[in-house]
Amino acid sequence: MTELERPERLQIMLTSDELAALENWRFERRMPSRSAALRELLRRGLHADGFLTAAQGAKSQDFGILPNSGIVDGASRD
Repeated sequence: MTELERPERLQIMLTSDELAALENWRFERRMPSRSAALRELLRRGLHADGFLTAAQGAKSQDFGILPNSGIVDGASRD
Protein backbone atom coordinates (compact mmCIF):
# COMPACT_ATOMS: atom_id res chain seq x y z
CA MET A 1 0.00 0.00 0.00
CA THR A 2 1.38 3.41 -0.94
CA GLU A 3 1.53 6.32 1.46
CA LEU A 4 -0.85 9.18 0.75
CA GLU A 5 0.67 12.47 -0.41
CA ARG A 6 -1.83 14.31 1.83
CA PRO A 7 -2.56 11.96 4.74
CA GLU A 8 -4.57 14.48 6.80
CA ARG A 9 -8.29 14.84 6.24
CA LEU A 10 -10.45 17.84 7.05
CA GLN A 11 -14.23 17.71 7.04
CA ILE A 12 -16.26 20.91 6.84
CA MET A 13 -19.95 21.62 6.76
CA LEU A 14 -21.33 24.13 4.23
CA THR A 15 -24.74 25.55 3.49
CA SER A 16 -26.10 24.90 0.02
CA ASP A 17 -25.36 28.55 -0.89
CA GLU A 18 -21.76 28.25 0.33
CA LEU A 19 -21.28 25.03 -1.65
CA ALA A 20 -22.73 26.71 -4.76
CA ALA A 21 -20.32 29.65 -4.31
CA LEU A 22 -17.39 27.24 -3.96
CA GLU A 23 -18.46 25.24 -7.00
CA ASN A 24 -18.93 28.39 -9.10
CA TRP A 25 -15.47 29.66 -8.07
CA ARG A 26 -13.96 26.24 -8.80
CA PHE A 27 -15.50 25.89 -12.25
CA GLU A 28 -14.69 29.46 -13.30
CA ARG A 29 -11.01 28.70 -12.57
CA ARG A 30 -11.10 25.16 -13.95
CA MET A 31 -9.94 23.67 -10.65
CA PRO A 32 -9.76 19.86 -10.86
CA SER A 33 -11.60 19.15 -7.59
CA ARG A 34 -13.33 20.68 -4.58
CA SER A 35 -10.29 19.77 -2.50
CA ALA A 36 -7.97 21.63 -4.86
CA ALA A 37 -10.27 24.65 -4.83
CA LEU A 38 -10.43 24.68 -1.02
CA ARG A 39 -6.64 24.32 -0.73
CA GLU A 40 -6.21 27.27 -3.13
CA LEU A 41 -8.69 29.40 -1.20
CA LEU A 42 -6.95 28.50 2.08
CA ARG A 43 -3.57 29.37 0.58
CA ARG A 44 -4.88 32.73 -0.62
CA GLY A 45 -6.52 33.45 2.71
CA LEU A 46 -3.43 32.61 4.74
CA HIS A 47 -1.30 34.85 2.55
CA ALA A 48 -3.73 37.76 2.46
CA ASP A 49 -2.65 41.06 3.98
CA GLY A 50 -4.55 41.99 7.10
CA PHE A 51 -5.63 38.47 8.00
CA LEU A 52 -7.23 38.56 11.45
CA THR A 53 -6.71 35.75 13.93
CA ALA A 54 -9.79 34.27 15.51
CA ALA A 55 -11.07 35.98 18.61
CA GLN A 56 -10.79 33.94 21.78
CA GLY A 57 -13.94 31.89 22.21
CA ALA A 58 -14.96 32.20 18.54
CA LYS A 59 -17.14 29.32 17.37
CA SER A 60 -17.05 27.48 14.07
CA GLN A 61 -20.45 28.95 13.16
CA ASP A 62 -18.87 32.42 13.37
CA PHE A 63 -16.91 31.77 10.19
CA GLY A 64 -18.62 31.75 6.80
CA ILE A 65 -17.40 32.13 3.26
CA LEU A 66 -20.19 34.37 1.97
CA PRO A 67 -20.46 38.11 2.71
CA ASN A 68 -23.88 37.84 4.39
CA SER A 69 -22.73 35.29 6.98
CA GLY A 70 -22.37 38.07 9.60
CA ILE A 71 -18.82 37.46 10.79
CA VAL A 72 -15.60 37.33 8.81
CA ASP A 73 -12.30 36.05 10.28
CA GLY A 74 -13.83 35.94 13.76
CA ALA A 75 -14.62 39.65 13.87
CA SER A 76 -18.11 41.16 13.57
CA ARG A 77 -18.81 43.24 10.48
CA ASP A 78 -20.65 46.49 11.10
